[in-house]
Amino acid sequence: MKTKLIMVEGLPGFGKSTTSRMIHDILTERNIEARLVMEGDADHPADYEGTACLTEEEFERLLQTAGPFKEILIERAAKKGSWNLLPYQKLKNEYGTTLPDDLYHSLSKQDIYELPLDFNRKLITDRWEAFAERAWHEPIVTIFECCFIQNPVTIGMVKYDETEDQVMDYVLGLEKAILPLNPVLFYIEQDNLEYAFRKAIRERPEAWSTGFVHYYTRHGYGKHRGLEGVEGTLQVLEARRELEYRILGRLGLNQVRINNSLYDQETYKAMLINKLKLHGVIQ
Repeated sequence: MKTKLIMVEGLPGFGKSTTSRMIHDILTERNIEARLVMEGDADHPADYEGTACLTEEEFERLLQTAGPFKEILIERAAKKGSWNLLPYQKLKNEYGTTLPDDLYHSLSKQDIYELPLDFNRKLITDRWEAFAERAWHEPIVTIFECCFIQNPVTIGMVKYDETEDQVMDYVLGLEKAILPLNPVLFYIEQDNLEYAFRKAIRERPEAWSTGFVHYYTRHGYGKHRGLEGVEGTLQVLEARRELEYRILGRLGLNQVRINNSLYDQETYKAMLINKLKLHGVIQ
């Protein structure tokens, strides 16, 4: 069976977005129907992006203060066991400034990625399993920019500084869910982590780098080790890379490690075409 899922992973600034778009272009140029899902997509089919998770009691309290948005929240809430899931980022995208800031921030504080690791893992794994079931019946190739390794490592290691076994088990559980799709994982590497990350800082909005450094040094792993600023963030990223290498060593799915240190798009695209041919994705 040909693959129905391609995943692109790697550290920030290593070229995940570029790689994902190139793979999508390569497939569509060959008349292979493909769907590209980028990081942060509010309609992500296997992950929850900008989604709050509330108990019945929390949901009722929220409705009491929601004002004219009460009926909208009731309509948009999805039941998942005893939880109420609310796609607050989609609401913000749809309603803009008419969505009260205090309501938006209240929901963001209860994001699925703010839950304890065990709860987060259960909800996310269920989501991947449901995606895999749907994707099995679809005649297309789905391309995910990150989220398969990145998100479990970010919440497990970076946010909560949990044990390696817990993070490893999280990713291996996701792998089990998608193995029927014959997935191919592209892992993007760079020779110089510091150069790639500082390049990303220079090229991206200041709000991105400020938020990224804050997250990596004020939570779990970085906080417990007293790491600060960009230098501290680089230390967390190095630890994250080493953990991701160990995860890759445990995965049984098809893997492609590809080096993007040259930042030469023409050469890089040729490399991707060769790798896709090697793994039978294209002829």
